[in-house]
Parts: sequence; C-alpha cells; structure tokens
Amino acid sequence: MTPLHEDEHRVESVPASQRRALTWALALNGGFLVVEVAGGIVLGSLALLADAAHMVGDVAGLSIALAGTVLAGRPISARHSFGFARADVLAGHLSSLLLLGSGLWIIVEAISRLSDPEPAPIVGLGLMVVAVAGLVVNVVSAVIVHRAEGESLNMRASVAHLATDAAGSVAALLAGAAIWAFGWQWADPLASLIIAGLVLWAGVRLVGQSTHILMEGTPTGLDVTAVSAAIGAVPGVLDVHHVHLWNLTSEVAAGSAHVVLAGDPTLRETRDVADVIREDLANRFSLANVTLEFEDSRVLPAPLRKDPLP
Repeated sequence: MTPLHEDEHRVESVPASQRRALTWALALNGGFLVVEVAGGIVLGSLALLADAAHMVGDVAGLSIALAGTVLAGRPISARHSFGFARADVLAGHLSSLLLLGSGLWIIVEAISRLSDPEPAPIVGLGLMVVAVAGLVVNVVSAVIVHRAEGESLNMRASVAHLATDAAGSVAALLAGAAIWAFGWQWADPLASLIIAGLVLWAGVRLVGQSTHILMEGTPTGLDVTAVSAAIGAVPGVLDVHHVHLWNLTSEVAAGSAHVVLAGDPTLRETRDVADVIREDLANRFSLANVTLEFEDSRVLPAPLRKDPLP
C-alpha cells in the first residue's frame, strides 16, 4: 500500500485583541519612560534609573511583541509554508533576553553605588512620587495585556516585563519611604538589587520556555508515550512508531506519527481510521494538528502481522 499522508496543520492568526493590548501598553510605557529617566537624573536615584532601564527593556520588549503579532498574522506563502506563526515565540525569546541583560546591568550599577555612594543625597519624597506613578502605569499595562494573553508566550513575556517593573516600582517606593523617613540612602541601591533579582528570575524562566519550544520540545501537558498508546488502541492499528510532538506556536501543539494498519485496508478504510485517530487525539489531548503517515503492514516482522481489517 502506498504511504498516505494526512496533514491538517492549521495555525490561527493572532487575535486583534492582542495587538490592541500591546499597542496601549507600549504607548503608556513609552510615555512614562521619559518621566522616569528625568526623575532618576534629577533626584539622583539609581532605583529609578534601574527601573527606567527595565522600562527601556519593557518598551523594546513590547515593540518586539507587537512586531511579532503583526508578523504572525501574515499569510502562508510558498517560502513560508507555516506562515510566520513562530514569530510569536521568537519575539518572546528576544524579550526574555532583554530581561536578562537589564537585570545584569542593574546588579553592576547597584554594587557600584553601594561601594561608592553618590555624594548628593536622594530626595526620598520625589522618589516616592515617581515610583507611585510608575506603579500605576505598569499595573494598568499589565492588566490590559494579561486580559488578551491567552496561551501566547509572546504575551506572557510582555506581562512578565510589566509585572516585574510594577514590583520594581514598589521596591523604589519603599526605598523612597526609607530615605524620606530615616535618611537611609543605601535603601536605593538595595531596592535596585531586589529589582534585579525579580528581572533575572522572570528572564531565566521565559528563556527556558521559549528555548524549549524553539528546540521542538514536547509541549507542556503532553506525553509521547500516552499519545502513542492512544493511537495504538484504535481498532485496526497494528503498530505506531516515530511519534513526535512539538509546538507550532506557544498556543498551538502539533504531532506526527507513522501508523501501520492490519491487513491490506482500502484507501477509504485507511481514511476512516485516520479520522478516528484524529478525533480521539483532539478529545483526549486537545491535539488538533496531527500528521499521520500510513505504512504497509507487510514491512513488519511476521509475528506482528494481524488479520485484515473487519
């Protein structure tokens, strides 16, 4: 029997709600970035400048995320048979690398400030005012993006940028309060180290997730052995091998398998079995993008052969 290929990969375009959410978040953060940089310079606060550096990463990350959603919505072409669906994952990966870079920069600057304090004292009250404004901007932006997040790694990376920046604003606010109430100038670089820890934690986690997808790792929640067993349990299936599971995008899982049917089934019988396999995988594993290749049972060793399909 000639091998039959059944390929029904379908990659949905990026929802318009995700693009709108990213556009709003980018506008809010881009506008406040100018305020925070000016406040950090005028007030001499490393915590504000560190948070501003993270916000530069936010603005760049949101820009990358927005570009990723635009690319992911482009149609399939002869050169890109799956379209640009992976742009979502690549954008998330670049954003997570930006998180790591900004976290390392903050650590270097904070250690330098602790060992060699700035001669000019930091104005605690001013630091608190700017930190509160930053907290509002980041919380609002994070809520907007989170509501449109779905399972997108790209959107998840953007939420992580905004959430860690909101936490950074809280740290800067507490540092400002300590300076204003007790004159503890060292609270500013200490808050910066806390911000850096949050940034690095989010960055490492997202780099791991995006790298797993780019390296064709098995999607979270799916097990190759379980999927193989489900296919093998379908009536008429003699053998299943070369089972592979991966992510087309962070939201869309895909799979492929070589299937051997008992006897010498007709083309229609083979298609009927393929329909049963697909329906079962969709119901049990939410796996709707599956490529099945059917092979001739006569290539198997004699002990594995069974009677023809009933």
